[in-house]
Amino acid sequence: MTLQKIILLIAATTTGLVAGVFYTWSCSVTTGLARMPDEAYIATIQTFNKAILNPVFFISFLGTLVMLPLATYLNYTSFHSPRFLLLLAATIVYLIGGFGVTAFGNVPLNDMMEAFNLHAASAAEMAAQRIRFEQPWNTLNNVRTITSILSMMLVTLACLSDER
Repeated sequence: MTLQKIILLIAATTTGLVAGVFYTWSCSVTTGLARMPDEAYIATIQTFNKAILNPVFFISFLGTLVMLPLATYLNYTSFHSPRFLLLLAATIVYLIGGFGVTAFGNVPLNDMMEAFNLHAASAAEMAAQRIRFEQPWNTLNNVRTITSILSMMLVTLACLSDER
């Protein structure tokens, strides 16, 4: 195993882990949350927003941000190399659709929800806050889910492709 292959394997693994996190949210967590009343929904989201900020998540989420470009660089032999092009595409898709959507879409919504004072809010204010958050956040999560899965597929194809 060369360093190039080890980095490629790590990039594939972290990309798959991130795609799995976003996919799990899209197909199970958000559907369960949708059934909750407003107050419980907001309290749960506020708890989740704190819980996701942990080293295990950051290793995969930020690890992908580092490992994909590194794997792309290490696998450059020519601009026409299938592996390089697949990794370049995976990197761009993840940077924009996975990391970018999270950083500039989901995180600001999370911050908005975190700042909401649930204990001082009326039922109408809770309902309005949920409306401002839930659908936009879910839509953005679906975007990052699809793009992270696409990025994972591209990395997988790169692993299977000719090194040249």
